[in-house]
Amino acid sequence: MHITLRQLQIFQAIARRGTTSAAAASMPLSQSATSAALHELERSLGAPLFDRVGKRLLLNDTGRALLPAALAVLDGAQGIESMIDSGDLGAFTDLKVFASTTIGNYVLPRVFARYRELHPHARLTLQIGNTLDVIGAVQEFATDLGFIEGRCHASDITVVPWLHDELVIVAAPAHALALAARKRRLTPAQLMQSEWLLREPGSGTREAVEQALSPHLANIRSTSTLGSSEAIKNAAAEGLGISCLSLAVVQDLVNAGRLAVLGTRLPRLTRRFGLIHHRDKVLSRSLRAFVAHCRTFGDESA
Repeated sequence: MHITLRQLQIFQAIARRGTTSAAAASMPLSQSATSAALHELERSLGAPLFDRVGKRLLLNDTGRALLPAALAVLDGAQGIESMIDSGDLGAFTDLKVFASTTIGNYVLPRVFARYRELHPHARLTLQIGNTLDVIGAVQEFATDLGFIEGRCHASDITVVPWLHDELVIVAAPAHALALAARKRRLTPAQLMQSEWLLREPGSGTREAVEQALSPHLANIRSTSTLGSSEAIKNAAAEGLGISCLSLAVVQDLVNAGRLAVLGTRLPRLTRRFGLIHHRDKVLSRSLRAFVAHCRTFGDESA
């Protein structure tokens, strides 16, 4: 059974006006097209909808039962058209987003919250993994958009530069380097001699840290590799070593006095988050609107 909106429009027009000619004039359609549409609707339903009384068509019991449902469907379709005309794209937003851990845990919740304020009916699904996971999902069209912290070397991925992120070196306040940093800025030699806590290979944070530090530190002694920035910052707070993490990740423990940002002689360490999608991905209106929102958020946060 295939019932179209056009058939339901013609059905309700005939029900209101009593003849196919009057209904045809109100559409406007030819009388033959109106009669054909009614015939096809009755054929699909397997039952007549009108009693033929001379030239007039009067709803029978089946037609009377169908009319309220048809009107509800048509009203819903009109509501969809009104929302589109009003520009409320959020009502039709059902996006799958895959983000690397720092972005997914600390940045996107604010982005999502602001978007939902603008579009209360939008549906946003967030999955979190490391940068390689995100790139793989985008390549396989398993997600609409990706957000990454590291570089993307895939030729089939489009990368849109997004937020600037500051990286800081942190340690427990009682750590020897934290105590030394209270007197003078730490040298590269002092940093290289310490024990470092790092993310796993494939993590955008790991790649960003190595890229930021390698020009200044010839060697880093990694004693522990942990699978999340949360684990690393808590391990650092317990005095297990020092680490380089996004300021957004460690800000809460810094504010609580459980971590100290170490002053060093290194230049300011920054990286750029990226918004990615497959180069062949067709960006719908709602998807383009969400990307524009993210870029606006980035401009405000820069």
